[in-house]
Amino acid sequence: EMSRTCCFYLFVSANLVRKPEKVCWVEAAGTVRDGVRAYTALHYLSQVSPGKTVLVMDGASPFGTIAIQLAQHRGAKVISTAYSLEDKQYLERLRPPVARVIDVSNGNIDVAESCLEETGGLGVDIVLDAGVKLYSAEDESASKSRLLPHKHDIITLLGVGGHWITTEKYLQLDPPDSHSLFLRGATVSFLNDEIWNLSNIQQGKYLYILSDEDIMEKLSSNIFRPQLDEPIPLYEAKVSMEIVQKNEARKRQVIQF
Repeated sequence: EMSRTCCFYLFVSANLVRKPEKVCWVEAAGTVRDGVRAYTALHYLSQVSPGKTVLVMDGASPFGTIAIQLAQHRGAKVISTAYSLEDKQYLERLRPPVARVIDVSNGNIDVAESCLEETGGLGVDIVLDAGVKLYSAEDESASKSRLLPHKHDIITLLGVGGHWITTEKYLQLDPPDSHSLFLRGATVSFLNDEIWNLSNIQQGKYLYILSDEDIMEKLSSNIFRPQLDEPIPLYEAKVSMEIVQKNEARKRQVIQF
């Protein structure tokens, strides 16, 4: 409401990028954030390349979908986890197909064992998690937390020289965890897609990611096929935001003016 605002205009720093004619506005808006996160994780933090094996946790999420497609485009072999039967069916329909879908919906599947089996015991080169299970009883009782892997599982399935890219901002590594990572020569990186806006020197890389050389180009050529819900009218924006904030949206929400 205008009566509650402190000003009539708000000035923000913005970067503009050209939208290819073949790309609609809804797809462009719904792909940018996930595209930036995927590029940050798989290009700048881990440098995915042909022949590498990538584990994408919760691959049926909007971000997971883009990460899978980018990894496959770079020639990597992709393994993914599914949190429900619907997610499993969605991942199995992806083309090109992922190498293996690990259904963790019942909580009885050993992700580390499945990954080691798929890689002949060598472990995966890159792990992109969707959070790590917390260890308090209260957190483990939550349905989604129950499906998240333990940090020990992720370390176990990492190969020599592997990269663990985590979205868990409060990750705590104990000395035995650090020692296991040390023995593997592995690295842990934190995925913060806002990092590009924290330093002016990084703006060139940020614009390149967004440009028609990368995200927009791959969207235009159907390399990226985003997980989008139907466009939402402005009058439903508040309800949509509440769904997103509760982490109940399984497809990317786009408000259409």
